[in-house]
Amino acid sequence: MLSVRLKPSRLNWKAARLYPSDHHGNTKLERQLLMQNQMRERQTAMQIAWTREFLKYFGTFFGLAAAGLTAGAIKKKNPGVLLPIVPLSFIFAYQYDMGYGTLLQRIKGEAEKILDTENTLLELPKGALTYEDLEKMRRSQSKFFIEK
Repeated sequence: MLSVRLKPSRLNWKAARLYPSDHHGNTKLERQLLMQNQMRERQTAMQIAWTREFLKYFGTFFGLAAAGLTAGAIKKKNPGVLLPIVPLSFIFAYQYDMGYGTLLQRIKGEAEKILDTENTLLELPKGALTYEDLEKMRRSQSKFFIEK
């Protein structure tokens, strides 16, 4: 029996264990799962990095807008001029939470709760697609194209 030692680099789900290789392709499947998980982690890292970069630009805009609106409100003696700061502050807070806060952990926790307790919400209409369903659709489409 062969064994493959996988690198624990950035893999956070038991990747450092020894995965036994058998003649049923389990090692190949496990490698595919590990590769899929690494791709998901890289995509998430890109999303966080994009959010952080966007936050730099939006933070600058928000700061300048807040300073300008405050100056305008003082100059015109009208506090209503400050109203655009309210929606902008929600956007800024969301982006900050996404880039540096705990938003992703809260989303992950909510997703795990849904998977554990509300999994009926995840069911597809008419159930999961089967091979037979695909074959029926393929046959009906091929008959449709043959008849014309």
